[in-house]
Amino acid sequence: MPRPVALITGPTAGLGAGYARRYARDGYNLVLVARSVDRLEDLAAELRAAHGVDVEVLPADLTEGPDRARVADRLAAGVQVLVNNAGFGTSGEFWTADPAQLQAQLDVNVTAVMHFTRAALPSMIEAGSGTVINIASVAGLLSGRGSTYSASKAWVVSFTEGLANGIAGTGVSIHAVCPGFVHTEFHERAGIDMKSIPNILWLNVDDVVAVSLADVAKGKVISIPGLQYKVLTSVGRLVPRGLVRAVNNTMGRGRGRT
Repeated sequence: MPRPVALITGPTAGLGAGYARRYARDGYNLVLVARSVDRLEDLAAELRAAHGVDVEVLPADLTEGPDRARVADRLAAGVQVLVNNAGFGTSGEFWTADPAQLQAQLDVNVTAVMHFTRAALPSMIEAGSGTVINIASVAGLLSGRGSTYSASKAWVVSFTEGLANGIAGTGVSIHAVCPGFVHTEFHERAGIDMKSIPNILWLNVDDVVAVSLADVAKGKVISIPGLQYKVLTSVGRLVPRGLVRAVNNTMGRGRGRT
């Protein structure tokens, strides 16, 4: 029997690398999508040597339409798992941010997720099995955590929940993973100072991956790794949104990020 194939966007660091290593360990062949060819090749070599799996490297800049189209074409050819992990935030205020940077953020965080999911589903539905995992964020569940980034992740959550209803009974499942603060390169790349965040709010990559895939196996559409974030999001749904925004502005640094 041929090995199943998992396509992962943004796998060269952080959560994407965690999912790539986990799926390789579980015996999946991989398609890895990112901008950095060197980092893709390094990860591919590591996974081939460690697990004996086939790894296809697909360099692509997801802010560019032609590159997104190439990834969509590969998905249309058939995969068993799609992990829409690529995404980024930026520092600064919305009204001073470069409009092109804001658009690029939406292209990666929203447009790529929509196009790649649309490309992957037909072959999955025809086969009667498949899994789509969209990496969202607690920022998409709690108001007041920046502007465009939070809005993009709220879109991912809503898109995933709506589509989960639409594909029910097909044998294909879709899931949104909503982690909080995770020890990755994300905040450093965004230029966001995170020194004020309490240690209790930090998660590590392997735990997020393990918890989320356990939730996927249980059929949960929304996965929120970490008890502290389950509590925060539950409370956030019960108290006034103005209070949630105020708390996020104090603890989560709601300003200074887009």
